[in-house]
Amino acid sequence: MGRPKLLLPLDGKPLVRWSAEALAPFVDALFVVTPPADRELRAALAGLPVRFVVNPRPEDGQGTSIAAGAAALPPDTEAVVIALGDQPRMPAHVVAEVLAAFRREGQPIAAPVFAGTQGTPVVFAASMFDELRALAGDEGARVVVRRDPARVARVPIDMPMPPDVDTPEDYARLV
Repeated sequence: MGRPKLLLPLDGKPLVRWSAEALAPFVDALFVVTPPADRELRAALAGLPVRFVVNPRPEDGQGTSIAAGAAALPPDTEAVVIALGDQPRMPAHVVAEVLAAFRREGQPIAAPVFAGTQGTPVVFAASMFDELRALAGDEGARVVVRRDPARVARVPIDMPMPPDVDTPEDYARLV
């Protein structure tokens, strides 16, 4: 992107704030994983009930951010919802449907499937936390989801996957 994408404005708010505000009503605690130089991200989320976790090596990939976040979870945490900060147009009903399926199906993982493509947010039971803490590189949690398809409740979502922002072109389409 050439600049911090999570801070890009969308209708008067940074992208990351849209994502955090959408997820906050569904979780008991909202953890946001940041790079070491996170002053602007903290400012973008001011006033929200956020716990910040610093990933000392974000350049090593998304897996390190998930591992840092999972390592920061309190020991009594029952499950975690992993969502992207650069996916600001995630409808609330998607989060609600994935959480409902997680509770209903009894699988340790629940993931949305948008028009045939698995996406986020994904819910992981505490039994998956060791695998999340072991992540590295840029594969992210997809490797945990794919490791054993039998343990995943797939939640069909009747819409295309909401866009994330990885390039200037993605951002231009979003705004």
